[in-house]
Amino acid sequence: MILSQFIFVPLLAAFLIVLFARRKENIAAVFTLAATAWILIVAFVAFFKLPANGGMILNNTSGWKIPFTIALILDNLSAFMLIVVNLVAFLSAFYAIQYINHFNGKWNFFALFMLMVTGMNGVILSGDFFNLYVFMEISLYSAYALVAFGTESEELEAAFKYATMGAITSTMILFGIGILYSYTSTLTMADVGLHLRSVGTPKLIFLVYGLFIAGFGLKTALVPFHAWLPDAHPSAPAPISAMLSGVLIKTLGVYAIVRIFFNVFGAPTVVLQILMLLGVLSIVIGGFLSVVQWDFKRLLGFSSISQIGYVIIGFALGTPLGILGGVLHLFYHAIFKSLLFLDSGSVEYATGTRDLRQLGGLSKEMKVTSSTTMIGTLSISGIPPFNGFFSKLIIIIACIAAGQVIIGIIAALVSIVTLAYFLKVQKHAFYGKKGSAKVLEKVPFAMKTAMIILAALCLISSAVMIPSIRKNYLNPIVDTVMGKTSYIDKVEPYLDNGSVK
Repeated sequence: MILSQFIFVPLLAAFLIVLFARRKENIAAVFTLAATAWILIVAFVAFFKLPANGGMILNNTSGWKIPFTIALILDNLSAFMLIVVNLVAFLSAFYAIQYINHFNGKWNFFALFMLMVTGMNGVILSGDFFNLYVFMEISLYSAYALVAFGTESEELEAAFKYATMGAITSTMILFGIGILYSYTSTLTMADVGLHLRSVGTPKLIFLVYGLFIAGFGLKTALVPFHAWLPDAHPSAPAPISAMLSGVLIKTLGVYAIVRIFFNVFGAPTVVLQILMLLGVLSIVIGGFLSVVQWDFKRLLGFSSISQIGYVIIGFALGTPLGILGGVLHLFYHAIFKSLLFLDSGSVEYATGTRDLRQLGGLSKEMKVTSSTTMIGTLSISGIPPFNGFFSKLIIIIACIAAGQVIIGIIAALVSIVTLAYFLKVQKHAFYGKKGSAKVLEKVPFAMKTAMIILAALCLISSAVMIPSIRKNYLNPIVDTVMGKTSYIDKVEPYLDNGSVK
């Protein structure tokens, strides 16, 4: 029952917003805040209940036999992802309460926002390929609409590009799922894994690997599947940019890749090698393209491509230390990149521009935004004691320990590049000569509060590296990924001739 809440609560909130908030739009924010706060609390409760349930909770939503039901499965990895997604969702919704006053159609915004959260929670909990696909499409179509929310030509063009590329790769994913079903006669992930374990890996499955890498690689915005991101993320309203870069690409991309390739297919070597190559290309190309950007949000978009490369490299190493680094950088990037997108939104809210060449000297007039942007800069650049330092250091050490010394050196050098382009932001937006843009409007309380909380988390979240916390709460997540098909073994007892025991 607890797992159903992750889907039905935000879905109910979206329904209530459409029903009641058309005439009194402020009610939409109340429904959204209440729903996101509730599921964030439930996410923490579910995470701490897992050990008492043997590390896995399976919820059959209808009582019908599998595969005619939606089986929701919670393990350490999915419980961790639910906290990340719903934490960022709550803070983005809180920020949006006053930010969205600059737009028309507030109730539309919040209804789409809740549908996107519904889809992401569904992807994380889904125990079968078809429902994962359906929930992925729910979150994607909401995201397309939210990218176009401002209805300016730039936003409509970005949304169209995002939707076109998303449709192509969703078709590839659906085609891959169809091949899997035709070969195994099941869509339940654990059942697919069991079948492949018994018959081996036919050549046909390599085609599925390719389709899934391309499909989920685009959702992750890995190079060379990244072209949509630098247009889509800057065009969206700032809270949506925070959601897209902070959690959407991780849920639909990184989480899906790890869940499928590690826990169903058993982390095939060829896939890890391809992911490693894509991860390296992403950190290098994303990093250097960020340097030449003058649009604040566009710079952050390219930076996301680079940072997601670190996450993928960590997982692609396939070692406990590498996976720990990947898990940590996924978590930390969700925090500091969401913060930086909210900061950029505040700058645009106050000055009406995000062009760094028109900004300058904002540190005195926008003290909170300036301070939180500095914290985000230090975090993403890997400066101690902020959280990004620990995740990047672990990934670099893991590379060296795994014999991938050159990749470790590349990761370290690109981190310096990251510091360089964020110092450029600091210089041109906050500490350089005063630009032509003026502060026309003060940043409201809700926006400042969300940024301050995320900035505090950039420092506080480093505490998860304390040995006792790491042992009790991080190591089980790493074990879930490292255990590869142990996911199948845990789900198998629930399968009894297609039904849930």
